[in-house]
Amino acid sequence: MPTTTPSPPPKPSHYTRPLRPMGDAPKGVITRVSGPVVEARGLKGALLYHVAWVGPERLIGEIIRLAGDVATIQVYEDTSGLKVGDEVWDTGAPLWVELGPGLLGGIFDGVQRPLPLLTQPDDQGRPQEPYIARGVILPALDRQQRWPFTPAVNDGDHVEPGDLLGTVPETPHFHHRILVPPDYPPGRVEGLRSGEFRVREVIGHLIPDNGGPRRPLRLSHRWPVRKPRPIRRRLDPNIPLITGQRVIDTLFPIAKGGTAIIPGGFGTGKTVTEQSLAKWADADIVVYIGCGERGNEMTEVLVEFPELKDPRTGGPLMHRTVLIANTSNMPVAAREASIYTGVTIAEYFRDQGLDVALMADSTSRWGEALREVSGRLEEMPGEEGYPAYLASRLAGFYERAGLVETLGQEPRQGSVTIIGAVSPPGGDFSEPMTQNSLRLVGAFWALDVNLARRRHFPAIDWIASFTHYHLDDWFRDHVDALWPELRAQAQRLLQEERELEEIVQLVGSDALGDPEKVILDTGYLLREAFLQQSAFSDDAFCPLEKQFFMLRLVLAYHGAVKQHVRSGRCTFDQCIQESAPIRRSLFRLKEMTLDELRAAFPDLLAQIEHWSQGRH
Repeated sequence: MPTTTPSPPPKPSHYTRPLRPMGDAPKGVITRVSGPVVEARGLKGALLYHVAWVGPERLIGEIIRLAGDVATIQVYEDTSGLKVGDEVWDTGAPLWVELGPGLLGGIFDGVQRPLPLLTQPDDQGRPQEPYIARGVILPALDRQQRWPFTPAVNDGDHVEPGDLLGTVPETPHFHHRILVPPDYPPGRVEGLRSGEFRVREVIGHLIPDNGGPRRPLRLSHRWPVRKPRPIRRRLDPNIPLITGQRVIDTLFPIAKGGTAIIPGGFGTGKTVTEQSLAKWADADIVVYIGCGERGNEMTEVLVEFPELKDPRTGGPLMHRTVLIANTSNMPVAAREASIYTGVTIAEYFRDQGLDVALMADSTSRWGEALREVSGRLEEMPGEEGYPAYLASRLAGFYERAGLVETLGQEPRQGSVTIIGAVSPPGGDFSEPMTQNSLRLVGAFWALDVNLARRRHFPAIDWIASFTHYHLDDWFRDHVDALWPELRAQAQRLLQEERELEEIVQLVGSDALGDPEKVILDTGYLLREAFLQQSAFSDDAFCPLEKQFFMLRLVLAYHGAVKQHVRSGRCTFDQCIQESAPIRRSLFRLKEMTLDELRAAFPDLLAQIEHWSQGRH
């Protein structure tokens, strides 16, 4: 007598995900379990990167290898308790994210489960555990909330993928643009109506030009995380992303649509730097991915961000932020998914014509997840145990950044800027994650352990760092014509100071002449009065105009001291004594507001010029 296979236990009513019903899904059985990697036999017709539900609790996994009728599944949840013979179902769909109103201000895990809802009691009023329960599945967007929708097109209008259908006021300062999904064909709009709708309600239909079945239009749609969203064309990144960090904006700027990495050893300030960029960067939307970071650091982010005020609007910063939290104690495989989830959400807002800044903290934890899963798959290891495809995976991620012209009949420009933190073991920049990332990005902000130990923050090494983005023309046109010249002079002086410091360590400072002492002193002023910047003071954000004023005064003072020493009017030590009031003013520049410095700049510059001419 044949045995009947028991069905999976039912889920609570609010733990639902609209995938294929299990009764119609291909089914297999587990033959091997190795940590987050599970092998199953019998999943006929399954495709690579399909989502699978694993075991009686329906753990979320993704098929990452197929060999005959054996599927290898990467499980994004704790696999404790799984055993050989447990059932596995192919859902028939790839790993996707839900995109629509309600994303902003959201806090999700690596597979876009809303973390705040996971702490609420279930349908029976039972409190949830402090950690995510296994097999819990919740929709990313609130199914009950109604959003007011205002159409931007009329019945019968012809639309194409990416065209604007209407708007939803998601926050007091942000109107969400509802677009024709990128995978829809061109066609005519039918029955589009205004009103208040839930994210999955049908608000109208699209009648394809090719005569295919009509497509429902909703406030939200889904998109596979591993598939880049289509664009019309890429543009040259020629507009800087203003970060408010002097060492970045002045010396190593990044363009909107560019890429950068922040490598550094433990305690050098990677997380604080990324959080500062998330708070202050000149971006419309911020997507912050805590990938494998310590729980206390992510807790600071989750507690602090809702309390921060947006300097652009005065409202909460969370109104334009999406947080993805995947801490180090969460399942390691979910770290990989979190990176793709974040960049897909960023591309969605980019398609609306917005500038998005994506912070990934840190990509090294992502690489560690790849290495662990690769080891479980018994693949041939590459350098330091990383998989041989590490470089291609990194390239696929960073290539999704860019300044683009979006789809749609109305031309729009949007950008995704990716800034990834790298945590090389022991601060060794020769390790594979740093080196492979270095070949792919346009800006390299190297954090130095010695600077961090001297409490110089941001601890970005001005010698090892670089940028490939040529933005001098923009700064010349929008800030001041002298900007490129001052930037080049500051970099040259800092380089000369570093070379002289090596000589001083060998023979002492007394062996240097007065001209060399001038360079050493100017390097000290640039470091202490200009580059050093506290992330926890009113100086956390420095406008470009203020940066220009500060740099102009420091270099003007350098020119005055250099002129005195060369002309023989006084020795270097005498110059320092005579100019003590001016030096005190230079060190107080960072404490002044932009308006105060704008008013004081002419007088301070005049004082330096008068002193340089000998009238002191």
